[in-house]
Amino acid sequence: MKIYALSETAIVIEFGKKIEADIHKRVKAFVSYIEKHSFQGFIETVPAYSSVTVFYDPLQVIKGEANRSNVLKSRKSAFDIVSSLMNEFVIQANDAVDNLKRVVEIPVCYGGTFGPDLQFVAEQNNLTSAEVINIHSQGEYPVYMIGFAPGFPYLGGMSKKIATPRRSSPRTSIPKGSVGIAGNQTGVYPISTPGGWQLIGRTPIQLFLPEDDRPSFLQPGDIIKFVPISQKEFEEYKEGPR
Repeated sequence: MKIYALSETAIVIEFGKKIEADIHKRVKAFVSYIEKHSFQGFIETVPAYSSVTVFYDPLQVIKGEANRSNVLKSRKSAFDIVSSLMNEFVIQANDAVDNLKRVVEIPVCYGGTFGPDLQFVAEQNNLTSAEVINIHSQGEYPVYMIGFAPGFPYLGGMSKKIATPRRSSPRTSIPKGSVGIAGNQTGVYPISTPGGWQLIGRTPIQLFLPEDDRPSFLQPGDIIKFVPISQKEFEEYKEGPR
């Protein structure tokens, strides 16, 4: 583990250098712990594949330390105080790893106008379109982090059998809900945005919910399962609850 300053108001706790399930479990446990216990001056956490960035208010951190130490002024810097707290939190989080996982099923209508690159992905891997759909929908995909666009999940666990390079020329606009492949990763576009992923389908699920307390429907640590549906089911689903 490595702890270092990102700026005067942010600190990074790095649990490793690789994209691995065990490392991300530690990331998830740490985020869960700090959000439950917090500290004076804490603002937010931003989890990534193998690290967590913690943002804080330096003045409030020093004020909180002064109150705890019963002195008017602390000689420690805000970084020193937060760094010490982070070391303690990592130990506590490791002893209280939450093994419960939220499994989220994402319905996907594959191919056709919803998945214009499905055939290309199949040809790239010497497969049929049906085989690509079967492989993609049989996987279980952990959400490592949310980024790039509001609610966009970076997922692990995709089979190398359907890995496909990004498009040489990105599209200027991709419809929200589009499910794509880029290299060894798959993901879902929560909003309409430019992008270069190979599109294989679309979901009627709303991943970005700006009116909710948690605007991202998916959260780091969730396990995603893609469920094939027909175009008729897609249209019917849009009329019902998300």
